[in-house]
Amino acid sequence: MTSAVAPSPSYRRLSFCLLGCLLLALAGCSPRALVVSSLADELAGQAQGAEDDPELARDAAPFYLKLSEAVLAQQPGHAALAESVAARMTEYTYAFVAFAADRVEAQDSAAAERLRQRAARLYRRARGHALDALERRHPGFLAALADPATAPVLTGADAGLAYWAAAAWGSWIALAKDDPEIVADLPLVVRLAALAEAADPDWGDGAIGSLRATLEAARPGGDKALAARWFDAAIARAAGHSAGVFLAKAEAIALPAGDRSAFESLLRQALAVRDAAGSPRTLQNEVMRRRAAWQLERSPDLF
Repeated sequence: MTSAVAPSPSYRRLSFCLLGCLLLALAGCSPRALVVSSLADELAGQAQGAEDDPELARDAAPFYLKLSEAVLAQQPGHAALAESVAARMTEYTYAFVAFAADRVEAQDSAAAERLRQRAARLYRRARGHALDALERRHPGFLAALADPATAPVLTGADAGLAYWAAAAWGSWIALAKDDPEIVADLPLVVRLAALAEAADPDWGDGAIGSLRATLEAARPGGDKALAARWFDAAIARAAGHSAGVFLAKAEAIALPAGDRSAFESLLRQALAVRDAAGSPRTLQNEVMRRRAAWQLERSPDLF
């Protein structure tokens, strides 16, 4: 016999909120806008960072994303919910759709292509939520972003939205290398990531720096030495708590350079990252460790 596991406080809050909203709606005792606003706040506050079971997170994600998108459609100005949806959708796509495509490609290239097409659609969708929120917060922002003669400015409160917009956008472009129209937007992604870092260099403990380094290494004519320095700065800022930054440097710098020793060393450093109890990085790090282990296993075939 197994003992029951008590629901987390955040789960209980969301459950009570959903039940309360339903009862209020049925009784006609609350304005609909107030109910939706309360639900938007609760959904935006949900975080699955401390979850240590990726499969559970994978199975729960579709319900959260669909419900959140429905609520966001009723509360389009709710920036926190837009950021949460963009973040969770980008993470879900990277961890459970794009990675699945990479793993099955050797056995079934057609299945891998279907998964990548789905991943591209989801990345584009996540980008749309984040960019729409930025435009609502700063009318004219998208036009300014596309105008080299204009210098748009974001605040610290915008850093998360800008990061997830750039991360989703860049990931979409990486899957659409044969579409010149989509690839042509890469300079906008690079600029958006720079704006995010200028708004709050400390956001995500090195996450923005790692993203900028990945984009610099990937862009045509990119400065690999500069990208490596940015990765090193991001690694220092993360202070050993992020498996993702080691993995990102391995894939963006060591692998293209054909440096197997550096590649495997960085992957082992990713695998060595351990999480404190309740760490907000737990789920993200577990996903990154799994990919690092997969890359390390196939390293002999990559070099």
